[in-house]
Amino acid sequence: MKDGIAVIGTGVIGGAIVNSLMKSGYDGKIIATEIDLEKIRGLEKLGVTITRDNKKAVKDSEVIFLCVKPNSVENVLKEISSELEGKMLIYTAATVPLKFCKRIVPKAKFVRTMPNIAILVQESFTAYCCDDSVTQGDKEKVKEILGVMGIHMEVKERYMDGITALSGSGPGYISVIIEALMYAGLKVGLPRDLSLYSSAQSVLGTAKLVLDSGKHAAEIRDMVTTPGGTTIEAIYELEGGQIRQALMRAVEAATKKSAKIRKQWGINEL
Repeated sequence: MKDGIAVIGTGVIGGAIVNSLMKSGYDGKIIATEIDLEKIRGLEKLGVTITRDNKKAVKDSEVIFLCVKPNSVENVLKEISSELEGKMLIYTAATVPLKFCKRIVPKAKFVRTMPNIAILVQESFTAYCCDDSVTQGDKEKVKEILGVMGIHMEVKERYMDGITALSGSGPGYISVIIEALMYAGLKVGLPRDLSLYSSAQSVLGTAKLVLDSGKHAAEIRDMVTTPGGTTIEAIYELEGGQIRQALMRAVEAATKKSAKIRKQWGINEL
């Protein structure tokens, strides 16, 4: 695929999208927009065209990534609407439904996505859903582009608030767990760097084992839990601390917050 791609709003996520495309050796033209061009000057050295002009970026591209905050989506869509008709726009803003975007630019094709911060290292889980005008050929393009950023999966839109709370915010929860494990290592006398790396790699390795082996998480837990051993002693303490309930409550609270934010910004399911 050599379609020109515009990334509007080249902050953390937008910048990560551009970098992922560049690392993959993407052949098409890439245009990045940002109000303060000095923030993305480094991308220009990599061969990316940078500009403040959102409309021109859209005009010169076939696929557009919109990476702005949810409360900015409406204004930006109105700004670029004349150049967007018939083109595909992939947006990363949480809480914003497809119908909201479709009402503003009826003749554009919209793909709603929820990546996470692991896109910075091309290991994001990105859920996406499409409006009815997105063709199968369009979806193949979406999958090719998202594939350079990590794992992706098409889902029903009604799941997006939950996905925002689970995987979108997930790196925040996992970071807390890694930090806690690191401090646990310090408590039992491990050097800081050893404690941090062993904690982070244990999380990474376990996740890879789940994904690659197809085993249920409980199976992996049982594989390392032997009668009278160290693991069962630790799990007993974890269960007493209600870590499962804490994580479940965290995701539930974040899901409710996603819907609440949408209402606060006046963005409703239309």
